[in-house]
Amino acid sequence: MEFPGFRLLRLVAGAFAVLLAGCIPPGPGGLPPEAGSPRASGQDSLHHVVVIVEENKAADAILGSSEAPFINRLASDYALATDYSAVARPSLPNYLALSSGTTAGITRDCRPSPHCRAAVPSIAGAIDRSGRTWKMYAEGIPAPCGREDSGRYAVRHNPFAYYPEVTDDAAYCAGHVVPLTELSGDLASGSDLPDFAFISPDLCHDMHDCPVRTGDDWLSEWVPRILAAPAFARGRSLLVVVWDEGQGSSNKVAAIFAGPAARRGYRSGTAFSHYSLLHTIQRAWGLAPLTGEVRQAPMMDELLR
Repeated sequence: MEFPGFRLLRLVAGAFAVLLAGCIPPGPGGLPPEAGSPRASGQDSLHHVVVIVEENKAADAILGSSEAPFINRLASDYALATDYSAVARPSLPNYLALSSGTTAGITRDCRPSPHCRAAVPSIAGAIDRSGRTWKMYAEGIPAPCGREDSGRYAVRHNPFAYYPEVTDDAAYCAGHVVPLTELSGDLASGSDLPDFAFISPDLCHDMHDCPVRTGDDWLSEWVPRILAAPAFARGRSLLVVVWDEGQGSSNKVAAIFAGPAARRGYRSGTAFSHYSLLHTIQRAWGLAPLTGEVRQAPMMDELLR
């Protein structure tokens, strides 16, 4: 026999449990957070993530080079992955891997077209569904959402120009794939810097067509501005400087973590790849891995503090 008072307590407890469950947000697409993720475990997440991609230089052409004094100082001050590899050749498949976890079957540097597009989910959609914000900043892009080469702007270094989930909505694309000149204003504002920023320098500043020293000088201008930005400096933000692919017989590239979220003076010899970087970002934000390659890739948490 159940006393009326006990029955009332049981009903109240059940109603409270249902209410509490409804207050815990699901992951993207209604999925629960990945087990062990900061969102699931209560650990600190990353506030802002800024990724700068340089071009076509193996790690041994950068690390220890007298032509890259700023980069080497940054690597010494913060965290460096010494065994980090690109996943393909040439450029475009690597950019797609960094932003979607797959090369989408693309094996060449083609321009966006019905025969060259990545009809796959990307980090852009995952970030949108999580309620966060993102932008692609492309140096030299002639107009927002530009999908043709122009001067020193190479569309193959802009992966978001290949995702139908971005480009099928012209207004959406124009609001998210923007000229690098917009970054200055977004950095100066205390609130306009997106949660995720992907930066592609032009063909000279990314070291593709110009010497390493030119790219090093460009980074020495932009990296301190990013690190000192009000929105970035507050909280646990991360800046990543990485190269899309190596050169010659080596596809190992430098990968540097800097900013408030990065460990100081740290070196990691763990074997990582572009999929590892994407996995690390998604895990920090409680986003389900986009592909099996991402899920299986070791995360780079040891470079974070």
